[in-house]
Amino acid sequence: MPLPSTLHCAVVGNPIAHSRSPEIHHAFAKQFGLRVDYQRMLADPNDFADHVRAFFAQGGKGLNITVPFKETAFALATHHSPSAQLAGAANTLWLENGQLHACNTDGIGLVNDLTRLGFAPANQRILLIGAGGAAKGVLLPLLEAGAAHIRVINRSSLKAHALVEHIALHQPNYAARLDAGDLDTTNGVWDIIINATSSSLDQKNPLNQPIECSQHSLAYDMMYGAEPSIFMKDCVTYGATQCADGLGMLVGQAAQSFFIWHGLQPDTEPVLHDLRQRL
Repeated sequence: MPLPSTLHCAVVGNPIAHSRSPEIHHAFAKQFGLRVDYQRMLADPNDFADHVRAFFAQGGKGLNITVPFKETAFALATHHSPSAQLAGAANTLWLENGQLHACNTDGIGLVNDLTRLGFAPANQRILLIGAGGAAKGVLLPLLEAGAAHIRVINRSSLKAHALVEHIALHQPNYAARLDAGDLDTTNGVWDIIINATSSSLDQKNPLNQPIECSQHSLAYDMMYGAEPSIFMKDCVTYGATQCADGLGMLVGQAAQSFFIWHGLQPDTEPVLHDLRQRL
């Protein structure tokens, strides 16, 4: 009986050496006995499109895209998922009927991780900090998952309002569940507080003052590391009953990309546990 053919996948970015995607996707493939060769690909802005075209011309199955190429990847594709359309950015590319398709799986990765943690977004009041690419990628999936209300706050309130208005324009049925403001606009009681900024890389908390958390509340930082971030620690003092970093989101978005490419839904728990042990 012939061995199954090898499926070629990769992640493209700059820098790229730090990416955990190969070990995650190889672990997923092992669950199903798939022969997946998943590589890191370093590109620069001048040759990114050439890398993408060459990869698929040589029979590549799927590409993940990381910084700084998510917007460029979106522009290269001819078909876009709703989440990619809203974000104007893509982290997952594949060919279908000869056409390049793009998706942004960050949102479903976050939703699935929140659910794993016991905080499924349905009926939750969510404070989303940040209005950049990370926030754009998760806002629509959070609404689709049934969030009761989401407030987007950002250092530039204009940017936060622009994101909310964009949603309201293209998805008017969600408009009543959204509002926006600057980093001081935190009045209210919050069930889930999500840091979608990169502030934790600088060991900073993006919030300017304490916030009011509900009796069952989660502080979630999209960044991840061996130790809790300043944001997570501060939110516990504000009253958050649980905190988590974004490692589960990383594994979750990878699982959704894996499903898009291979039609198989991997078990994220053992992969997440293994990564956590090696941070």
